[in-house]
Amino acid sequence: MHNLAIALKNKGYTITGSDDNVFEPSRSRLKEHGLLPDEMGWNPAKITSDLDGIILGMHARKDNSELLRAKDIGLKIYSYPEYLYEQTKNKKRVVIAGSHGKTTITAMVIHTLKYCGRKFDFMVGSQIEGIDTMVSLHPESDIAIFEGDEYLSSPIDLRPKFIHYKPHIALTTGIAWDHINVFPSFEEYGHQFKTLTRIIEPGGHFLYFTGDPLLQTIAEEIKNDIEVHPYSEHAHIIKGEKTYLIHSGNKEIPINIFGKHNLQNISGAKQVCNLLGVNEKMFYEAISTFKGTSKRLQILKQTDDSYVFLDFAHSPSKVKATVQAAREQFPAKRLITVLELHTFSSLNKEFLPEYKGTMDDSDEAIVYYTREVMEKKDLTEFPEEYVEKCFNKLDIKVYTEANLLSEYISGIKFSNTVLLLMSSGNFGGIDIKKSISIA
Repeated sequence: MHNLAIALKNKGYTITGSDDNVFEPSRSRLKEHGLLPDEMGWNPAKITSDLDGIILGMHARKDNSELLRAKDIGLKIYSYPEYLYEQTKNKKRVVIAGSHGKTTITAMVIHTLKYCGRKFDFMVGSQIEGIDTMVSLHPESDIAIFEGDEYLSSPIDLRPKFIHYKPHIALTTGIAWDHINVFPSFEEYGHQFKTLTRIIEPGGHFLYFTGDPLLQTIAEEIKNDIEVHPYSEHAHIIKGEKTYLIHSGNKEIPINIFGKHNLQNISGAKQVCNLLGVNEKMFYEAISTFKGTSKRLQILKQTDDSYVFLDFAHSPSKVKATVQAAREQFPAKRLITVLELHTFSSLNKEFLPEYKGTMDDSDEAIVYYTREVMEKKDLTEFPEEYVEKCFNKLDIKVYTEANLLSEYISGIKFSNTVLLLMSSGNFGGIDIKKSISIA
């Protein structure tokens, strides 16, 4: 929301906003742009008929006093994705969706278009090197690139966000059950992605990963006026600890990222860029300079023989793919993986068995969660032994106190070692970098 506020301010709009709390880095960035509210909290007096509209985020509840005031006086109320569509309805829209990889593919497309000097609008869910904001609305662009989230649009619009974008080009990476609080079954979750294909603009394109069985079925049911483009893992070779793309026969192109999931992401991004007029030569030049996004196998620390990575992985499919990527890239190193259970789904007792086998490629595996977070989410508690049983990995360690996790990380002896930290949270607020003793 704060990125959208900044983008609209940069476009010349008058922006105001409210929240009950604003955290970093949003707070500093809003203050820098003169958009930080003078006081925190909700104040219906701020909502007047002088406003042209309200953009409603997911943090406000449906009984929010400002929202109720806006309804009472008949103001136009947009969800976040609805307003992005409003800003881009006369442009060619690209939506990157899926249970995993959508942020990375979106970032790859953005990076490539920027490398090629193209003007475009975008919205992406992570910080990208060389780009200041996660939302940009350019008055002279004719393309809009959106990361397509399947989560709810707003407290009063319970449809997936990506439904509002009406794409000309839609890509789906894969479907692995998530958001159990909204989609209580895999069937209901998968149905959302089928719906996405039905709102592609006539004459548009649907791209999908061939390794996903449900996507194969969805692709076979696509209406005749939509072109279907399957993609798979890009040809590659690993030499030492570096991955190279194989292109045009035996040409090897070094890249700065690794893992089968990222090689799939590159193939998907390449097809999107081709449809947007980027030729092969320019794509490979651009992708060879792509360094990834924040918290996607992001290097925190490294030495000559050891690495520490931070990753956003939290759902079972993301955890499994990320652990496998680290194992395949560094087969001779000791692999230590630490996963924080933080989301509603990951802390749900019924969903937890979905994590079975996800950390099997680790030499040492640690799972961390806190009962305080479970209480806030009003979830049923379970003993640490239940977590061990669900992951089904011999000698897995489970911690529920941040100080014990910090002590464990501080005690790691880094010699020919990879430490992989995975979380959508913040590991109980401990200073991860400070805890890691790596020369």
